This record gives sequence, structure tokens and C-alpha cells, in this order.
Amino acid sequence: MQNAIPKPGKRVPGGAPGRVPDRARRAPAVERAVDRALARQRDAYALEAERLVAAALGLIRERGELEPPVAAIVRRARLSNQAFYRHFRSKHELLVAVLDHGIEVLAEYLAERMAKAPSATERVRAWLRGMLQQALDPRGAEGTRPFVLARGRLARHYPEEVALSEQRLTALVREALEEAKRTGELPDAEPAADAESLYHLAMGWLEARLSGDAPADRAHATRIEAFALAGLRAGSA
Repeated sequence: MQNAIPKPGKRVPGGAPGRVPDRARRAPAVERAVDRALARQRDAYALEAERLVAAALGLIRERGELEPPVAAIVRRARLSNQAFYRHFRSKHELLVAVLDHGIEVLAEYLAERMAKAPSATERVRAWLRGMLQQALDPRGAEGTRPFVLARGRLARHYPEEVALSEQRLTALVREALEEAKRTGELPDAEPAADAESLYHLAMGWLEARLSGDAPADRAHATRIEAFALAGLRAGSA
């Protein structure tokens, strides 16, 4: 039987002597095999990362603090330290991923509320009301408190990542403001600036309520909502 392995100096079909064909000349069957192997590895790694995020999130909710020990996270995820550092360079990098997950869930919640509103202005109200609700609902407050209080610290270390996460929230209300401007509901609105102002108003109130011992007051939240909408209308008067 002829030896299929080329001897040194022997020309490999489609390539230089003794060289493996480059990607452009590689057989389609080989490419498919490599792609399948990489896809399996990617899926396995994605599952590991998701387990670490879920474990950290569970510990945060149980303990009410943002920084559970790495040892506790990997133990909860049933993974190793090696697996942890394969995906995250530090615990803070994992916490950014956990924050991003929380923002994604909140954005979906806000989008659902806004979809039920009958007008663009009412969608703005639904967004603001949904944000403030995070401090009014006991379960929501329990899960939101660590992220709200640690948001500034994470932003100092990972400003771009945190900014991108938060843009998912402001994009929702900015789109509603843009529509309100087009329809004449708020003709003089400045969607980008107004969306940022509403975000900081809501986050400032959440931080004040969730960092203190006094529970959030629904009447106060309603007043904040009325104040914000009145300001938007006054700007368009």
C-alpha cells in the first residue's frame, strides 16, 4: 500500500513541496470538519460562560452584594478556576457580563410595557414608570439594588462595556421621543438629550431609594413621572 504521508521535499497537490495546502486550497470536506469542531467548542465554551453568569447572578440575589468570591461562583457553576479564567480575566469582567444580562432582561421588560401604550408620549411614560418600578417592587428591588449601586464603580473600570449596556435602555425611550416629535405630540423634543436626561433622572432616584433604609414611595414615583412628562411638554410648548 502506498504511503499517503508525503516525504520531505515531495510536492503536496495544490501546494509547495512538503507544505499543507492553505485555506484557499483546502478541500471542502476538511473545511466542514474544522467548522464543525470549532462550532462544538464554541457551544461548549458559551455554555460554560452562561453557567458562570447564572451562578454569579444567583449568588448576588441571595447575598444582596455584587461581588461574591470567585470560589463561590465556580462552585455554584460546578466548574473550575481554569474554566473561569478561560472566559473572564477578572471577577469584575464577569460582573460586567452579569450587568449586561440584567440590562437585557430590563430592556425586554420595558419594551413589553411600552408596546401596550397607545401613543408615543404614553410609551415614554411607560418606560419611565417601568424604570421606577424597579425600586417599588420588593422582588425587583432585591435584584436591582446591587447593580444600581455598583454601576458607577463598574463604569470606571469598563466604561465602554457599561455604556453600551445602558444604551439599550436609552434607545427605547429615544425612539419613543423621536416618534412623539414626528407626530407633533412633543414637537420641540430633543430625543437624544431628553432620553439621557430621563435615564439619569430615573437612575438617580433608584440609587437614592435603593441605597437608603426607607422604602421607595409610590406617590413619590408618580410625582417624578408627572414632573418628567411636564418638563417634556413645557419644552414643546
